[in-house]
Amino acid sequence: MAGYRGHLAGASVFNGVYLAVLVLVYAVDAAYTCFTLVELIAYPVVLFGLSLMFGLWPDVDTNSVGQDIFYTIFFLIDAVLIGTRHFEEAAYLGLFAILPVLGKHRGWTHTWWAMLLIPLPLLALPYLFFPERPLWGLPFYGAAVVGYFSHLFMDGLVIRFKRRRRR
Repeated sequence: MAGYRGHLAGASVFNGVYLAVLVLVYAVDAAYTCFTLVELIAYPVVLFGLSLMFGLWPDVDTNSVGQDIFYTIFFLIDAVLIGTRHFEEAAYLGLFAILPVLGKHRGWTHTWWAMLLIPLPLLALPYLFFPERPLWGLPFYGAAVVGYFSHLFMDGLVIRFKRRRRR
């Protein structure tokens, strides 16, 4: 079981592999030529940030650094929604934000299906708002799943590690 630093390190390594694969895929058909210089810099930074965030996400169900980060973000978004009089959206965010703490630690947030389901808005929302570019959210979804997977891997839920006994 890794602490938050271990999860950040694991997410960094897994994201490095993910970015290398994306570079290879985009280089094969020269798809990178459709991006501006700003996009070529900003996209990897955003993908790295998403991997780090989702590398911490599963521990949002317990008192942790990840919980502190995410609930601060939830609070700020909720405050903006309330301030702009979007009360229904604020209520839904509050409802969904409380779900992880209702379960036990290493409960549903540490499952393979949560790894695929929780980042799904990153894939679905761009599809809904930009139907002319239906796969625009795919790299972001992939980065989130990679970060989430790194957390499950570092916790030994993908491959069981034998622990050495210290003398």
